Amino acid sequence: MVTKELKNIFLSASIPFKERHEKYYNTADIIAIRDSVIALASLVIPKYRLIWGGHPSITPIIYHVLEKYEIDIQSHVKLYQSKYFEKIFPIENKEFETVVITDDLGELKPSLRLMREKMLGENTFEAGIFIGGMDGIEDEYSLFRELNPKSIILPIASTGAAAKIIYDNNVDEFKNEKLINDYGYMSLFQELLIDKLN
Repeated sequence: MVTKELKNIFLSASIPFKERHEKYYNTADIIAIRDSVIALASLVIPKYRLIWGGHPSITPIIYHVLEKYEIDIQSHVKLYQSKYFEKIFPIENKEFETVVITDDLGELKPSLRLMREKMLGENTFEAGIFIGGMDGIEDEYSLFRELNPKSIILPIASTGAAAKIIYDNNVDEFKNEKLINDYGYMSLFQELLIDKLN
């Protein structure tokens, strides 16, 4: 039997920290970020492969979703991390079979850049979803667009923070009120992502 190659969906998401970036924190809707990540993971993981850079606010949410499935679909998730953060990896990292650890280059920015270049450069993506987040989400958006110009891109502006900034800065391109106002994330992702992938 020939195994069909899974389509890759990229998730760029985090919950902003108040002490780091007020411009992200002030518009962030933490409940919307959590709900949208749960909805996305619930719809994507059974049929596709979800790939993300393991932000400690997001990885436990995805593991929670993965845990709900009674079948083994570990091949449907792939987590990237920089060794720079090794001392603060979420405990849930150990629950994923496919974790790619990139080198610690001694400083934060070059280490993160290496991880993102590897994550986005060695995979082909059908779509990129951007939820909440801080400057890293903006960096990942720019690199994703450059490497995947024909992919579906969805900045979920209703989650606020970096996703809203991406939407606002590219409003002529995205022009979809649902990305701003629709909090029914299961139906939103079904319509704007899953239906277009099938």
